[in-house]
This record gives sequence, structure tokens and C-alpha cells, in this order.
Amino acid sequence: MKRGWIIALGLLLLGVIGAYVWYSRLKNNAESEGGAYDNTLKPRLEVSTLDITNIDDDVIDMTLKMLIDNPLPVGFKATGLRYTVYMAKTPIVEETYAKPIEVESGDSTFITLPMKLLNKKLMTVLKTLDEKGIDSTTYGVRATFDLDVPILGERTFTQNIEKKLPTYYIPTIKIEDIDFGKLGLKRTDVAAKVNVENRNRFPYNFTDTRYTVSIDGKQIAEGEQPEPILIRKQAVTPVVFPVTVKPGQSLGLLPKMLFDKKDTPFLVTFHCKIIDKDGNLAFKNSQFNTTIRGTLADFKKD
Repeated sequence: MKRGWIIALGLLLLGVIGAYVWYSRLKNNAESEGGAYDNTLKPRLEVSTLDITNIDDDVIDMTLKMLIDNPLPVGFKATGLRYTVYMAKTPIVEETYAKPIEVESGDSTFITLPMKLLNKKLMTVLKTLDEKGIDSTTYGVRATFDLDVPILGERTFTQNIEKKLPTYYIPTIKIEDIDFGKLGLKRTDVAAKVNVENRNRFPYNFTDTRYTVSIDGKQIAEGEQPEPILIRKQAVTPVVFPVTVKPGQSLGLLPKMLFDKKDTPFLVTFHCKIIDKDGNLAFKNSQFNTTIRGTLADFKKD
């Protein structure tokens, strides 16, 4: 019986040593070859797509889709991922992905990382780049995760991904006017006159556009424009969004709209997809949602 245990333990020890030698040899080969794995045999991270899901006054919600490739001779598990996004070497997002990650040997998987980017941080970086006249900059992601790797136990891996790209700007929408046409018993024609500023060096389209108009807390109109709207590069594109409302939704607001514009707030919600034919990473079928607030006194006077 004892001899059997000794033989079993010996075989187990030989197996562990063999596995370690095998892993070390693969690691040394990866180091000598260099390339995509940062000269080491470890998981490779690659940014796939970046989608904008919501833009509000204070924060931009985005999702970053990332590929995790496993060249290890064994599968691994990770309890989560810590990541920081940099723009011009300045951290603009710091988040944690708390879901478990599991990748088999020689396999890969995609994960979607949620991100909240504070507009204040982004504007600070963009202002600095503008003042220096810089129209392209370095974007980077630093990712760290703890792997539970068989044989070697838990190990911490950190990888940096950097790429120099043009400076990307989020579209800016300004409501120039909400024009009330003829008032009728059955309908009232309303047109929202909008300026869309695109500071990027490439054009794109707004498509599947939907919007609502509220005045003094009351939604008076909604509409949609499914056809693509071309937003010119490095320009301000004027767009008119027509809507039709019933008089019951607007006539009661006329006194405030005519005589108390300063204290009459408006709110316009805007939803669309941004389609870029060249496939730029920043705007690839991104959902663009934003809210514009102000008072009727803000509108330009003809």
C-alpha cells in the first residue's frame, strides 16, 4: 500500500515538473519571437469597438468591446478585470468589470466593458489639445486581472494597449429655435431648428432619428426622421425637424410662450444612430442620446 502511494506521488510530481517545463519552454519561445503577446506567454487584449450609448449634460455612457485571447497551454479563470482608459496620457475613465471571465486554452472571448466618462474630464483634455494645436493624440487602455491558472496558481497580468488616432469630438447639438407655424383647430405645425456641430475630420450620418419637445414640463410634440442626415465634417450643419401636435397640447402654453419666455423652460430629447461609412472606431453604429435644456428666451431672434 505504501509503495503504491509513493509511486502515485512520484508520478504526480513528475507530471507537475513536466507541465512546468512545458509551460516555461512555450513562454521562452514567445519571448524570443516577440509580437502580439508583448514578448511573454500571457493573455492578449485587443479593443474591438467603442459604442456611445448615452450623452447627457454631465456624463457620457459608453461600452468598450474587448477581445481576450488565451495562448496558454491551459484554460484560465479570472474573477474580474480592472481597467483605465487614457487620452493624451491622461486617465479619463477608471472602472472595474466584476463578472467572472473564463477562456479555454487556445481560445478567445469577447467581453463588453461599461464606461462612464465625465464630460468635465473630457473637456479639460480637449481644451488642452486645442490650445496646443494638436489634432491627433494617443488613446490607451490599461487592463489588469488576476488569473487562476492551473499549476502556477493565481497570477496578476497587466497589459497596455495604445494607439495614436485623430482627436475625436462628440457631436454638439444646439436648438436655435422652436418655430410654431399656423395654429389650427385640428393641428399645430412645429419645427425644431437645430445646429449640429461636428469638429471631427470626417463626416457621418444621423439615422433613425427620434425626438420629443417639452415646454414648461409638458411634452407637446414628438417626431421621427428615419432617413439618413449627412453631418458635414468640421462644420455646423443646420437641420430642421418637423413635428405636428394637437392644439390641446400647445394652446394652453401660449400665454407663457408669448409673454414669459425667460421663465418658460424647454427640453428636447434626441435619439439617433451615428453611422460612419469609413468605420472609425469612435462612431461605429453608436447610439447617440442627448438632452438639450434651456428657456424660450435662449432662442435667437430674427
